[in-house]
Amino acid sequence: MTLKGFHIVFIVFSTLLAVSVGAWCIWIDLVEGAPIYRAGAIWSFVAAVALIVYGVWFYRKMKKSRIIT
Repeated sequence: MTLKGFHIVFIVFSTLLAVSVGAWCIWIDLVEGAPIYRAGAIWSFVAAVALIVYGVWFYRKMKKSRIIT
């Protein structure tokens, strides 16, 4: 696996982790009622969206340069 391929895999797993942490924060907020976890969930989902945008940008950039086929 090339470094660029690993980079894409790392972005995918980072996105999944951010979504999982966001879901966990929502669950804790519902159980405990602590609003700080709601803020953590929001930031986790924002990070997940940013990672998706970055992943698409990176993939298109690599595809355009014909490194990823």
